[in-house]
Amino acid sequence: MKNLLLLTASIIALNAAAPAFGADLGAQPVFTKAQPPLVLPPAIYDWTGLYLGFNGGWASSNNCWDLSAIAPEGCHDAIGATVGGQVGYRWQIFNVVYGVEAQGNWANFSGSNVSAAVVPTVSNRTRIDGFGLFTGQIGYAFNNVLLFAKGGAAVTSNSYQISLASTGAEFARSDNLRWGGALGAGLEVGFAPSWSFGVEYDHLFMQDNDIIFPSAGGSSDRIRQNVDLVTVRLNYKFGPGFTR
Repeated sequence: MKNLLLLTASIIALNAAAPAFGADLGAQPVFTKAQPPLVLPPAIYDWTGLYLGFNGGWASSNNCWDLSAIAPEGCHDAIGATVGGQVGYRWQIFNVVYGVEAQGNWANFSGSNVSAAVVPTVSNRTRIDGFGLFTGQIGYAFNNVLLFAKGGAAVTSNSYQISLASTGAEFARSDNLRWGGALGAGLEVGFAPSWSFGVEYDHLFMQDNDIIFPSAGGSSDRIRQNVDLVTVRLNYKFGPGFTR
């Protein structure tokens, strides 16, 4: 009987201590696994859209004169600076970029040589005071870096002068517009939303022209011309540049 009472008292004591022990276990700190940091997808540059911008650079134009299209008078380089603007539109399909562009520039390319075929000695001078390009483009985009090639039509505004080599006095002059073709390539980098900076090389191969000088008795020269052009460009594209 005493053993039964002792066992009953022990069970009652254990039941009374159990809630307190459970409370102590509940007070223990709970450890949870840290969440990984949020990683945003990389920004993607979209080249699609209308853009306009400015350009400036340097050019050298080689000009060869032949008197009456027969007697060579020699060649000279017309060298100088240029500044202008461009407007265009591009379409991006995956990494391939297509586009069209019109460019117009003021220029100051000038050079001369002494004629090897005219007596008394005269000096022939070529001056280009402007040019335009109308081209199509195709390129490949490495996100915000675009490599492209271009080709199309070109036009130059020219002034041809003949002067006495001894005194520099001008006695004949003729102005003309000359059409030809253009091929080029460039690199452009999108550095901010809607803004890009680039560098471009173009070669203009112009058609041969017979230039008549009325004040020189109607004499004429066949003049061959080509232009090598290097420009830097700053473009603003309407619409978003970087997207996620």
